[in-house]
Amino acid sequence: MPEYASLVDVRTDFQNAQELTSVWGDIRSDLEDQKADLKHTYAILGEYDFLVVMEAPDRDAAYQAGVALERHGLDAQTMEIIPTEELAQVVDDL
Repeated sequence: MPEYASLVDVRTDFQNAQELTSVWGDIRSDLEDQKADLKHTYAILGEYDFLVVMEAPDRDAAYQAGVALERHGLDAQTMEIIPTEELAQVVDDL
């Protein structure tokens, strides 16, 4: 199944860190409703607040998963990712 990464910014004011961390269960559920599987989430330093890695059956499902993130007060920039081992195959095919 294709993998997607979302670079996420928090745009909603949360009362505290616990409130922010508690939303991930709801997000996981919403992504499953869109046929996406939340694989990893990371808090990151820098321009973005979180990195979300998920699997989805196709781009439409990944798009809907990105919209689901937005409903939780998160701005998400979602893109398809491939392992570097697979990149070598893509380049060889050119």
